[in-house]
Amino acid sequence: MRPRPGEVLHFSEDPSLTLFHPHVAATGRGSEAYVWAVDAPRAPDYWFPRACPRAMAWAVPGTTGDDLLRIVGPGGGRRVHAVEYGWLERLRTVRLFAYRLPAGPFRPIGEPVPHAVVATRSVHPLGPPEPVGDLLALHRDAGIQLRVLDNLWEFWEAVTASTLGFSGIRLRNARPRPA
Repeated sequence: MRPRPGEVLHFSEDPSLTLFHPHVAATGRGSEAYVWAVDAPRAPDYWFPRACPRAMAWAVPGTTGDDLLRIVGPGGGRRVHAVEYGWLERLRTVRLFAYRLPAGPFRPIGEPVPHAVVATRSVHPLGPPEPVGDLLALHRDAGIQLRVLDNLWEFWEAVTASTLGFSGIRLRNARPRPA
């Protein structure tokens, strides 16, 4: 589930949204109100239940072969997503929807590499929300390894110390760091 040209996506478990209004995100670092969405490269970051903590890593220019093998592992692929066992059933059963939004009002946000796109005015979806479907199959079909771990922190520390690109979302919902 990725946006088509001229579109961005907003993922939600709520299929009843008809207009997206700018708001200050509870988890945001700033105080500006935005409508949040993602472009095609960042869409896989949101193939999860909203509250699910996840750690993700992918090859970027400058990624070493050693880091790719150490973090992503053998078996091909250039991207890995990790979740905790406690979220696996929710990942399998969540009803997730994608809203297609016009890309025009949105601009990239995030430094040094944008992690999302934002609009500062209300945006109507281009149509009704689309069920995203089987999230495990979506990962498989995109060639993204999906790793299930007891705890995300050791993986996250290895990822952030590597030459891979990475993102961690809702990590505050992860199990505590092991002692």
